[in-house]
Amino acid sequence: MEQHRIRKEGLYVSATAHIPDSIGSGNLSVALIGPDIRLRQTIADEIAAWGSGRIQEFSFYPSVSEGLPKMLAENYDVAIVDIESDPQRALEVVERFCLAGQTTVMVYSSAIDPLMVIRCMQAGAREFLEVPLEPGVMAGALVRVSGRQRETRPTENPAGRSLVFLGVKGGSGTTTLATNFAVSVAQETKQPTLLIDLNLPFGDATLELGLSSEYSTVNALQDWERLDSRLLASYLVKHSSGLSVLAAPAKFIAFKPSNDAIDKLMSVARRNFDNVVVDAGSNLDLTDSALFKEASTVYLVMQFGIPDLRNANRLISQLFPINDPKLEVVINRYSQGSMGNDEEQIVKALGRPADWKVPSDYAAVIELQNSAAALMTKDTQISRVILKMARTSCGLIDVAEKKKGFNLFR
Repeated sequence: MEQHRIRKEGLYVSATAHIPDSIGSGNLSVALIGPDIRLRQTIADEIAAWGSGRIQEFSFYPSVSEGLPKMLAENYDVAIVDIESDPQRALEVVERFCLAGQTTVMVYSSAIDPLMVIRCMQAGAREFLEVPLEPGVMAGALVRVSGRQRETRPTENPAGRSLVFLGVKGGSGTTTLATNFAVSVAQETKQPTLLIDLNLPFGDATLELGLSSEYSTVNALQDWERLDSRLLASYLVKHSSGLSVLAAPAKFIAFKPSNDAIDKLMSVARRNFDNVVVDAGSNLDLTDSALFKEASTVYLVMQFGIPDLRNANRLISQLFPINDPKLEVVINRYSQGSMGNDEEQIVKALGRPADWKVPSDYAAVIELQNSAAALMTKDTQISRVILKMARTSCGLIDVAEKKKGFNLFR
């Protein structure tokens, strides 16, 4: 079948063709990436000889900050990367594609460098192609890609839990609770768990967890119309607990997301993670989105004092129906007897008792924050309450614990 290639801003686009049914590769979209036109031409001709659904040739390595997220959003079935022209940049491309999800990555070169081959395979590349190719090599590689796609074709997942932390005012300790709660959920359930830092613009979730990230929640919200599982995955960092994190920006960015952007982010996140924990800080701008309406549980975080009780009363009366079962009130930094009859004061102010009381242990919190270690790494009164919150939220509480009624610090 005749192929027509059009050059536009460093990009070659091949006309549609099909791999013969006898080969079994089906229709595949291919990103062919490499500055060396001679090597790239050789690979492109081999693909064209057998056919493919869509071939796009890139005469450059995409930038990590902008080019790669846009390329990942195209959801290519296959990425074939030149590792000879610039090995270090090529390896970055390979790693990003492999981290992002379902794209099968191949690499090619005119000479075998065993160390580079090992590094590429460790990053997740599935095929190494030595140019010039032996007859049948490309066809065999495409057949294997097609087979893997049939085996791993995603099915529609039910929406995961959405567990939202909202502080009644700044300084309530919402981020500390949300991050450590998310770590506990990830560890206890062994399920894919995501923490989204929506405490914009000054979220500190990554600081609490000792992480840094090149991308942020703002990237996801700015790209919300193109956002899918692969693009979201490219923005995440991983904690040692197994928790994935979508960080707040490291620098101040004046950005106010639309409700549509928030809703799309949550929709994509919940389709791809069993548990989505959100640190909303005290950001009341989010209350017009579906974030709270569709949440499985909303943890309203406050301290035990007159300003917090007053703010909590206002929020509960305006945002939540009476006796809303998804609302749970969390008293943070709680010291028993600080205001006389604590239970009476709480019920009088909020019209309901608190669901959780997290004890005050300022020294322990500061020590762990300074070391960028999660509170859950040590057995403390605080960590035990957060662990019980996490287990309860995921239905892991046992019968004995149910009978106790969770009156831990009364």
